[in-house]
This record gives sequence, structure tokens and C-alpha cells, in this order.
Amino acid sequence: MTQSTQQTINEIITKLTTDHGFDDNQIKTDKDSLDNWGKDWTKHFEPNASLITFPRSTQQVQSIVKLANEYGVVITPSGGRTGLSAGAVASNGEIVVSLDKMNKIGKFYPADRMVEVEAGVITEQLQSFATEQGLYYPVDFASAGSSQIGGNIGTNAGGIKVIRYGMTREWVLGMTVVTGKGDILHLNKGMMKNATGYDLRHLFIGAEGTLGIVTEVQIKLERQPQNPTVMVFGVDEFDHVMKLLSAFSDKMDLMAFEFFDAVAVEKLLATGHVQAPFETRTPFYALLEFEAPYEQVMDTAMQVFEECMEAGFIVDGVMSQSLAQAEELWKLREYISETISVFTPYKNDVSVLITHVPDFIADIDAIVSDKYPDFEICWFGHIGDGNLHLNILKPENMSKDDFFAKCQTVNKYVFETVQKYNGSVSAEHGVGMTKKPYLTYTRSVEEVDYLRQIKAALDPKYIMNRGKIFD
Repeated sequence: MTQSTQQTINEIITKLTTDHGFDDNQIKTDKDSLDNWGKDWTKHFEPNASLITFPRSTQQVQSIVKLANEYGVVITPSGGRTGLSAGAVASNGEIVVSLDKMNKIGKFYPADRMVEVEAGVITEQLQSFATEQGLYYPVDFASAGSSQIGGNIGTNAGGIKVIRYGMTREWVLGMTVVTGKGDILHLNKGMMKNATGYDLRHLFIGAEGTLGIVTEVQIKLERQPQNPTVMVFGVDEFDHVMKLLSAFSDKMDLMAFEFFDAVAVEKLLATGHVQAPFETRTPFYALLEFEAPYEQVMDTAMQVFEECMEAGFIVDGVMSQSLAQAEELWKLREYISETISVFTPYKNDVSVLITHVPDFIADIDAIVSDKYPDFEICWFGHIGDGNLHLNILKPENMSKDDFFAKCQTVNKYVFETVQKYNGSVSAEHGVGMTKKPYLTYTRSVEEVDYLRQIKAALDPKYIMNRGKIFD
């Protein structure tokens, strides 16, 4: 796409203000705003938006989409901009449609445990609302304080509780969308059962805004977990992390099972924002969470812990004695991304079957040791669902461009290993632009062709987030 001409943008602004009720607070064209709302957390691409818009209703979103079709201008939907694959980066003169002002929580249906929300609602805002109703919204991750529900849907966000509660997809009962053609569709309308043909809402979940813009959502809520308890273990071999997962999963229903390495803990402790869980330092750590509503559950957890200690799987460990202590232990995992961000990490977010994780990790470690001998590597991830985060930290004396270029030369080897184990090159961060060249390591050529046909049906002029997922 060529950059939108200033005359075109001026005409669109005029029509939005005179015909569609937009005021001065809903339109921004200054450089700071174009830069701020034109990017996400990705540092690979420079923003170059032409216009930032802040609709307040589904109808105003529709008006933007119809004008974009009329003038041939591409739209980039924007949520909390916490993405890590450049899915919300406007780098080629796009109009950014920010959902920041569509942030209301609507009607609550107690009998259905369902709430209607606008797509700009912050994840943490929805979690707090659920708590106020004595319920629980379980999709949770480090960026919950700034990510938006619409963006979570766009990437089918997962996070730390997937092993028990699943991805965002499991909690979306219905949605209102504006398609790339500018049509408003009300999909599924919150029903648990609706056997009337294709369920189109699932096309928009994980579509990264390439088919249309989600504006309103019906979200399912859950009962609150009872006495959530956290255990953190230090282990001396990665294989022991997997043995712990197997031992606890065989006897208990886990809410979460996470792992992180010594590099992550070293960086965390250096900030002073977290405390060491115990005095012993180990190469790897595992964190698990479970509900303990009955004493019997706690007894089972202690029994498994003792068996694992006797087997040599655990070097040291700690168990939370209160909700406050559980929250402190969670910081060891949840603060990692923010802590290492100052090192401009090159991130790979991949997944394989849990069965393949040990062999996959061994293969990747061999590649990393061979290709990145001078780089510091930080591993962490949602090991309980096969999702691993490989973070390569930029040396202080290397430029960002040189660092990214060197990392990208090794992507081929990393993703060939993902393909070897029938895994995914993007487990929960989406494809965007950063993973686009590697899509066929996970999706066949035939699949991608069908994806293109689906996009053409809903967005025939290719004005929705063009250049993301595939060209």
C-alpha cells in the first residue's frame, strides 16, 4: 500500500466530524499520537500511521470502515497495544482505529454467568468486575493491566491459567463485529447452545483484526477458585521439571504449571521488586497452583512433594501459606517479561505437545549454544500446556538492528525444529508481521490458501490490517 495522501485523510476527517458525530477528542493527527497509537510492544518496525481515530460505538466503527473502503485506505485496529508480533503496528500510512473509548461494561446476566463488554475494556477491569459479582475471569497474563478484551480476542490470548481454563476462545459466548466490508454482525448472541450452521465468531478469534473489528463481546465467567495455593520448586535438571508436572498432574487438578530459568531469577532479583523464594539457587524453577478447598487436597500436595524430594526431582521448595504470599510467589513468573524488556529481547513464542517438550528443549538448546555462544538466553513459559518462551537478550555493545539481524538468521533453525515436532511458531502472541515469514512452518500451503479465501469473503478490498499474518 502507498501512504495515504494528506488530502484523502483530510476528506475522511471532514466526513467523520460532519456526518458521523466525531469530535476533536476522537481524532488525532499530531506526531506524538501517530507514534504512540501506531505501534505495539514490538520494536522491529517503526510506526507510520496517517490518522488515529477513537470511535465510541459500533456504528462509528462502521463509518470508519466504510470510508476506508470508499477511499482505499487500510485500517489497523488497536487495543492495548501490548502485542509482541507487530499485529497492531501501523507502518504504512494506515488509519488506526483505537478502541480506547469503547471501554464500558454492560449488562450482567447472573443466571448465565455472562457479562456484555465493549472491546476496549481492560482485562484487569473485567477481572475486577467478575470478583465484585463473586465470580472469576480466568484469562490472565502479565499485561492484564493494559491489554484490552478486543486485542485478547484478536490473538486468542492464553496466559498462565490455560492448563485449567483454556484460551480466550473458551470464554467468548458471542460478539458484535464490523467486517472488512463494513457490515455489522451479531454472532451467537451469548448462547451456550446454537446449532445453526457455521459459528463465525471463531473466525474472528485469533484473526488479529484482519477480517474485521470486534466491538462488543459476551463473556462467560466462572466460579472463584477456593483457597488457591502456590508452590515453587528449585530443580537442577530440566527433565525434572517435566517429572514434577507429571507427578502432580497425575494426582491433582492443577490451575497452572509454569517454569523459568536461573537467568530470569537473576534479572528479577537485581530489580529488588521480588524476593528469592528460598536461599538455594538452581538452574531451573517450577511454579504450580492448585485449589485447596479441602484438607485432603493439601495432604495430597504434600505427599507428592515428599515423593518428588525423595526421588531427587526437587532441590528446594516453598508453599504459600496465604493469598498474599501466593501473589508474591507469582511475581517470580509474572514480572519476567517486564524485567527483561530493558535488554531488548528477541522473543520466540512457540508450542509443541507436552510429550515433545524435553526433546524439543534439548534440540533448541543445541541450536542456541551453537549459534548464540555470546548471547544470554532466558527461558520461561507455560510448560503445563507446551508453550515455551525463548528470549535472547541483546548485548549492551550491539546495536538493535545488528542484534535483530543476527537473531533472524537463526530463526530458520528454530522453526525447522518447531516443524519437526508439529508445533506452532506462535503459541499465543499471534503472527502479525514478525512471524509472517514463518507461517508455513505451522500451516500448510493449502491451509493458507483457505485463509486467504476467508479474508476475501469478509474483506474483499483488503483494507483490514493488511500485511499481517500473510500478504
